[in-house]
Amino acid sequence: DTFGGGTRLDIGSDTRPTLTVLRPSTEELDQGKAMLMCLANKGFPSDWSLAWKVDGKSSGSNLEETKSPGVLGKDGLYSWSSTLKLPVDQWQKVVSVTCEATQGSQTLVSEILRRDQC
Repeated sequence: DTFGGGTRLDIGSDTRPTLTVLRPSTEELDQGKAMLMCLANKGFPSDWSLAWKVDGKSSGSNLEETKSPGVLGKDGLYSWSSTLKLPVDQWQKVVSVTCEATQGSQTLVSEILRRDQC
């Protein structure tokens, strides 16, 4: 429900999202860039935050991250996405990339993509 000037009240039980990390496509790599996508599905409430780690370290300011706002599904749960862009030469040196979802006191949710499994 939305009140007054747009205050939103989410009512429901806390639900940890399921994370999926999608690897860069061959076409992107051929163009000299690597774009990874993290999909977070069926989480609640709407303020889960997605973050990236490259080889266990926060992605830092030298990499480009894009995050989408949460989308409310018919089941009352939210889905989000985040993308991480790396230069292809950096991607070729990466061992693993991790997407992490956090929200308040909830247990961290993470998904790891190992480059050698791509």
